[in-house]
Amino acid sequence: MATEQELQSLFNKLDTDLDGKISINDLFLSPGLSTIISSETNISTPQELLVNYDSDSDGSITFEELKSAVEKADNLT
Repeated sequence: MATEQELQSLFNKLDTDLDGKISINDLFLSPGLSTIISSETNISTPQELLVNYDSDSDGSITFEELKSAVEKADNLT
C-alpha cells in the first residue's frame, strides 16, 4: 500500500518529460516502476491502465487518474 506522497514520488519518477502526465511510453521505458504501479492498482499492463483510467482519453495518465486507480484497488493509505 502506498501513501499519497509515495504515489506522487513514483508518478514524478515516471513523468520523465515533466508534462504532468505518464504516457504509455513512459510506462514501457521504466519496467521496474511499472511493476510497482501494477502491484498498487492490480492492473497487469500499461495498456490496461490507460483503457480503465484515462478518463479524458488523451492517451496518458495524470496523477489524479493514477490516484483513482490506486484508490479503486484499495491500496492508498
